Amino acid sequence: MPTTYSDVGTIFSCPKVDDLDHLDAHVAVIGAPIGRPYSVEALDCDQANAPDAIRAASGRFQSMDERFDFDVGGTVLDGKGIKVVDCGNVVVDRVELAGTSGRIESAVRKILKAGAVPIVLGGDHSIPIPVLNAYSDQEGSLTIIQIDAHIDWRNEVDGVGDGYSSPMRRASEMPHVGEMFQIGIRGQGSAGPGEVRAAREYGAHIITAYELHETGMQGILDRIPDGGNYYITLDADGMDPSVMPAVAFPAPGGVLYHQLRTLLQGLVTKGRVVGMDIVEMTPDRDVNEVTAIAAGRVINMLVGALARSQQFAV
Repeated sequence: MPTTYSDVGTIFSCPKVDDLDHLDAHVAVIGAPIGRPYSVEALDCDQANAPDAIRAASGRFQSMDERFDFDVGGTVLDGKGIKVVDCGNVVVDRVELAGTSGRIESAVRKILKAGAVPIVLGGDHSIPIPVLNAYSDQEGSLTIIQIDAHIDWRNEVDGVGDGYSSPMRRASEMPHVGEMFQIGIRGQGSAGPGEVRAAREYGAHIITAYELHETGMQGILDRIPDGGNYYITLDADGMDPSVMPAVAFPAPGGVLYHQLRTLLQGLVTKGRVVGMDIVEMTPDRDVNEVTAIAAGRVINMLVGALARSQQFAV
C-alpha cells in the first residue's frame, strides 16, 4: 500500500512504517489528505495539509512514555509495551479521484487485519466513507460517534454522493453500521428538513450542542449502549472555535475540550474504541497552531485511555 512521507517527521516522533502488509502495532496513525472532493479544484484545498500540520505541531510534545500527562493521569503509554506507529499519508491520485478513496479503504483494511486501531488524519469529511467501508469484515456492528456541527446527511451534491456532506448518510447504508450518535450539532449547515427527517427515520441520535451543555457529557455517555464497537469521527468544526478555530465554517457553542476528554475516556471503559478520524481542519486558518496542537492532544488522550483499558492488555 503506497504511502508518502513529508519532511515534518512522524507524529510524536513515533516509528515510521512503510509496509502495511507486515504491520506490527497497537495503534497506527495514517494521513488521508483528501477523500472524494466535489471538484478537481478542491484537490488543492488547504485541508489536505492537515495531516502534516498535526504532525508538525506534535513536535512540541515529548515522547508518549517520557513525561507525565495530566490529561491521562501519567505517561501516555503508562509504561506498557504499546506500539504506536506512523504510516505516512495515503497517496493522492489527482487524475482518478475515486482511486484515492480506494487506497484509503485498502490501507485501513490492512491496519485492521494487523489488529491495530487506526487513527486517520484528514482531510475533508468524505474520508470516513472509505474508512468505514474497511470495517465490513470486522466482527460486530459499529456504533458511530460523530462530533460535528452538522449532520452530514446529504444524499448527493452536484452529482457526487460520497463527498464531505454525505458521510453519515453513506454510513447509514452500510450493513455493518448500527447506532449513530451525532454530538454537538448546531447552527445552519447543508441539511434541509428532508435530510434531518431521513436521519431521524434511520434512528440517528441527534444531540445538539445545547442539549450537551445542559445535560453534560456524562449524561450523553449514559445514553450510549455499553459493550459497543465505537468508531469516532471528529469534525474540527464540531469543537468550539476556542478549541479548534482552524475550520472552514466555524460555529460558536461547540464541544469543549474537557467534554471531549470525558467522552473518549468514557467510551474506552464502556466498550471498544476501534478507530478514530480527525477531519475538516484548515491549517492556514489556524491561530498559533491551536487547532493542530488540540488534534495532537486528542490523539494523546485516546491512546492514553486505551493504554489503561482492558482492550490493550499487553
